[in-house]
Amino acid sequence: MPFTIALSGLNAASADLAVTANNIANGSTSGFKSSRTEFADLFAVSPFGVASTATGNGVKVSSVTQQFTQGNIDFTDNNLDLALSGDGFSTLSDGGALAYTRSGAFKVDNQGYVVSPTGSRMQVYPPLANGGFNTGGLSDLQLATNESAPQATSTIRMTLNLPADATTPLAAFDPADATSYNRQTSMTVYDSLGAAHTNSFYFVKGATANEWTVQAYTDGAPVGTPQPLTFDSNGALVAPAGGSIAFPPHLPATGAQALEITLDVRGATQYGSNFGVQYIQDGYTTGALSGIDVDATGVVSARYTNGRSIPLGQVAVTNFANVQGLQKLGDTQWGETFGSGAAQRGTAGSSGFGVIQSGALEASNVELTEQLVNMIIAQRNFQANAQMISTADQITQTVINIR
Repeated sequence: MPFTIALSGLNAASADLAVTANNIANGSTSGFKSSRTEFADLFAVSPFGVASTATGNGVKVSSVTQQFTQGNIDFTDNNLDLALSGDGFSTLSDGGALAYTRSGAFKVDNQGYVVSPTGSRMQVYPPLANGGFNTGGLSDLQLATNESAPQATSTIRMTLNLPADATTPLAAFDPADATSYNRQTSMTVYDSLGAAHTNSFYFVKGATANEWTVQAYTDGAPVGTPQPLTFDSNGALVAPAGGSIAFPPHLPATGAQALEITLDVRGATQYGSNFGVQYIQDGYTTGALSGIDVDATGVVSARYTNGRSIPLGQVAVTNFANVQGLQKLGDTQWGETFGSGAAQRGTAGSSGFGVIQSGALEASNVELTEQLVNMIIAQRNFQANAQMISTADQITQTVINIR
């Protein structure tokens, strides 16, 4: 009997050493979670229970459980390195089979899909046409490599102040004669093909108090006729009604659609003696992909050279009621089981889910000092059980030698 009991102790200590060795070996594995060996004693149980004098039948390994504590965050120079700080797992798909990982070392394959080192594709919530994301479905994340389409300028929003003490020019308006107008401002606008054009506005003080006109020119050609701007005695704009001026279409020489620009000056004022202007126009030229950004909520956006940023998807984060019930798949991946409970999907930063750090990786949560102490303990346990076998052998030999 002592041989069997000591042998079970040897097996248990050997398993403990194997778990410790695996932890130490994965001390630098991104997203790795250390394991702990758990033991249980053995008793020969009959229908009538265990005798009060029973000494037990040894020990067994009851479970090897992983410890899902947070690992340190190590920063990198790759925007597609995604570290989860908090609960949850990134979701992967390998031909439709889902797996879950804490390792955020992603890259792009030859088809533009974002994949794990094993080739499994990252899963995201696809963007909706009207904004937001479809959190009810999953799709592979594929980086857009085509150019961003241009958008023709249709509205110029101008914050404008015209000097109240300006004098009326004596000469008839002529854009080539700076004395024939009071102020001028120019900006770049874009047609439907993304070609840039210079749009200029000339402001002329009228002969009647508080009255001005604005004349638009595109690429040096006049657009329509001068349009009136009227202010009250407090300097507030009263005409045009609503503060919008729709200039006639201008057909560019590029073959693009006619430019139809509306000037929004609803905030224009006539104060003091300073001319001031700020503007925003809604057009942009063609853009080439310049980078990929991932924010703390997992929204992946393609950044273009024309200043546009287009969302490609939102990283699908998954959690489980019992993470200890997940099946170990290797390659720092886990699979859903009955014991883990059903997958609970959400977005980074929402309740029950951690946030995403782009350009970072979660390090292994193995504490080497702790593992070295565990190794010493397991070694001592192994030696003690081996000594127990040696002692039992000596006692057996003594019994055999009795005459």
